[in-house]
Amino acid sequence: MVAVCDTELIGKSFEGGGLLLKISESFYKGKEATEREVVDSLKHATIANLVGERAIKCALDNDFIEEANVISVDGVPHAQMVKF
Repeated sequence: MVAVCDTELIGKSFEGGGLLLKISESFYKGKEATEREVVDSLKHATIANLVGERAIKCALDNDFIEEANVISVDGVPHAQMVKF
Protein backbone atom coordinates (compact mmCIF):
# COMPACT_ATOMS: atom_id res chain seq x y z
CA MET A 1 0.00 0.00 0.00
CA VAL A 2 1.38 3.36 -1.05
CA ALA A 3 -0.17 6.63 0.13
CA VAL A 4 0.76 9.78 -1.79
CA CYS A 5 -0.51 13.20 -0.77
CA ASP A 6 0.43 16.79 -1.49
CA THR A 7 2.12 17.92 1.74
CA GLU A 8 -0.02 21.01 2.31
CA LEU A 9 -3.20 18.89 2.49
CA ILE A 10 -2.12 16.72 5.43
CA GLY A 11 -4.35 17.21 8.45
CA LYS A 12 -7.20 18.77 6.47
CA SER A 13 -10.70 17.55 5.63
CA PHE A 14 -12.83 18.31 2.58
CA GLU A 15 -16.54 17.73 1.95
CA GLY A 16 -18.59 17.79 -1.21
CA GLY A 17 -21.08 15.76 -3.17
CA GLY A 18 -21.95 13.67 -0.14
CA LEU A 19 -18.30 12.68 0.34
CA LEU A 20 -15.85 13.39 3.15
CA LEU A 21 -12.14 13.29 2.36
CA LYS A 22 -10.14 13.28 5.59
CA ILE A 23 -6.40 13.52 5.06
CA SER A 24 -5.10 12.33 8.40
CA GLU A 25 -1.51 12.62 9.54
CA SER A 26 -1.59 9.06 10.86
CA PHE A 27 -2.24 7.72 7.35
CA TYR A 28 -0.43 10.14 5.04
CA LYS A 29 2.42 11.66 7.01
CA GLY A 30 5.65 9.86 6.38
CA LYS A 31 8.73 10.40 4.29
CA GLU A 32 8.58 13.28 1.83
CA ALA A 33 9.44 11.91 -1.59
CA THR A 34 10.61 13.20 -4.92
CA GLU A 35 8.52 12.51 -8.02
CA ARG A 36 11.04 9.84 -9.03
CA GLU A 37 10.64 8.10 -5.64
CA VAL A 38 6.85 8.25 -5.96
CA VAL A 39 7.01 6.68 -9.42
CA ASP A 40 9.32 3.91 -8.17
CA SER A 41 6.98 3.20 -5.24
CA LEU A 42 3.91 3.12 -7.49
CA LYS A 43 5.66 0.69 -9.87
CA HIS A 44 5.91 -1.84 -7.05
CA ALA A 45 2.58 -1.11 -5.34
CA THR A 46 -0.55 -3.18 -5.75
CA ILE A 47 -2.71 -0.56 -4.01
CA ALA A 48 -2.22 3.21 -3.85
CA ASN A 49 -4.20 6.10 -2.42
CA LEU A 50 -3.51 9.46 -4.07
CA VAL A 51 -4.64 12.93 -3.00
CA GLY A 52 -3.82 16.37 -4.36
CA GLU A 53 -2.96 18.02 -7.66
CA ARG A 54 0.72 17.00 -7.76
CA ALA A 55 0.10 13.43 -6.58
CA ILE A 56 -2.62 12.90 -9.17
CA LYS A 57 -0.58 14.54 -11.97
CA CYS A 58 2.37 12.26 -11.22
CA ALA A 59 0.16 9.16 -11.34
CA LEU A 60 -1.59 10.30 -14.54
CA ASP A 61 1.64 11.30 -16.31
CA ASN A 62 3.13 7.88 -15.59
CA ASP A 63 0.00 5.89 -16.56
CA PHE A 64 -0.78 4.49 -13.11
CA ILE A 65 -4.35 5.87 -13.18
CA GLU A 66 -6.76 7.26 -15.75
CA GLU A 67 -8.43 10.68 -15.65
CA ALA A 68 -11.87 9.01 -15.68
CA ASN A 69 -11.10 7.46 -12.29
CA VAL A 70 -10.18 10.72 -10.54
CA ILE A 71 -12.83 12.27 -8.33
CA SER A 72 -12.85 15.74 -6.80
CA VAL A 73 -13.98 16.50 -3.27
CA ASP A 74 -14.34 20.23 -2.67
CA GLY A 75 -11.82 20.85 -5.46
CA VAL A 76 -9.26 18.34 -4.19
CA PRO A 77 -8.52 15.48 -6.62
CA HIS A 78 -8.44 11.93 -5.26
CA ALA A 79 -7.89 8.51 -6.84
CA GLN A 80 -7.13 4.97 -5.82
CA MET A 81 -5.03 2.52 -7.78
CA VAL A 82 -5.40 -1.25 -7.66
CA LYS A 83 -3.21 -3.60 -9.71
CA PHE A 84 -3.92 -7.29 -10.10
